[in-house]
Amino acid sequence: MTSDSRNWLILALLVGAAWLIHLLAPVITPFAISAVLAYLGDPFVDRLQKLSIGRWQVGRTLAVMIVFILIFTLLVIVLIIVMPLLVEQLRLLIQLFPRWIEWFSATALPWLASKFGFDARDFDSANLTQALKDYWKELSTAAFKVVDYVSRGGMAVAVLLTNLILIPVVTFYLLRDWDTLLKATHDLLPRSVEAGVSRVCREVDGVLGAFFRGQLMVMLALGLIYSIGLSVVGINLAVLIGMGAGLLSIVPYLGSIVGVLVAAAAAIFQFQDVFHLVMVLLVFAVGQTAEGMYLTPKLVGDRIGLHPVTVIFAVLAGGQLFGFLGILLALPVAAAINVLVRNLLHRYRQSGLYQLTPDGES
Repeated sequence: MTSDSRNWLILALLVGAAWLIHLLAPVITPFAISAVLAYLGDPFVDRLQKLSIGRWQVGRTLAVMIVFILIFTLLVIVLIIVMPLLVEQLRLLIQLFPRWIEWFSATALPWLASKFGFDARDFDSANLTQALKDYWKELSTAAFKVVDYVSRGGMAVAVLLTNLILIPVVTFYLLRDWDTLLKATHDLLPRSVEAGVSRVCREVDGVLGAFFRGQLMVMLALGLIYSIGLSVVGINLAVLIGMGAGLLSIVPYLGSIVGVLVAAAAAIFQFQDVFHLVMVLLVFAVGQTAEGMYLTPKLVGDRIGLHPVTVIFAVLAGGQLFGFLGILLALPVAAAINVLVRNLLHRYRQSGLYQLTPDGES
């Protein structure tokens, strides 16, 4: 087989694999979730496995059981405590949003017009208000229809129950056999490329480890700081705004900017004084200080190597192509591509083509 034929064959296999993943996305998703959970838990299992009490060694199976229980205990706490709270706050947001629109049209817009010297009559506030209300009504109705369908649809419930059983089982076995699977995959590599592939995989693991085990913890910590702080201030939608800002902090500064704007608007609408606005700004200042001075340096470091624009594009492209599975796999794939591109650029700069001078000498 010629080199061109081999390249076309590899390209065809990649396209076919992508199409197959697209078709099987609903089936692959629970396995992908289990793989992510196993990847997150494996370092903790490795550390526990090395512990010994006297002459008694913890062992892999017991370490897996401890980490497995911890992971799913946290997930159950989130499902039982956090999710109902977020749903309740979402319902409150749906009730409050039309009032916010009316307040902006009747109070905020005239005030802005007087301060900045433009004519509020240039804005068709009545039509804008009505359009926003109609759009919000359609959006909220559609959201509750989806929730109602998921909760009542027989097939949806069956799929949910299947995943609730399948994900823990697959996660347990992946955690138990993770090192074995990695070794088996390593042993299958051709010896001619084994060293290079292993080095690239270690770099990818460093990027993903820093992101998943670091950035996700930073996002959770910021979400808790913002939620608790805004709750102390007395903001009605404290948990929804705080967790949303923490989630958006996956892109640097985006979470804090959006969180400050939304929380400030909520504080002005709810209290209509300067004190609570200053307290909201103080909460986000504390969160940003904690992130810059402790959370990011301690939990993430400088190993991520993914540009914020790359993160945004990867998540959006993955969701568009493969749905939730694409969102789940977007960052691992982006990290792998980022490492490959970095290595290709390094090889290119070391090549004679890059170092070739205008007179033809390298």
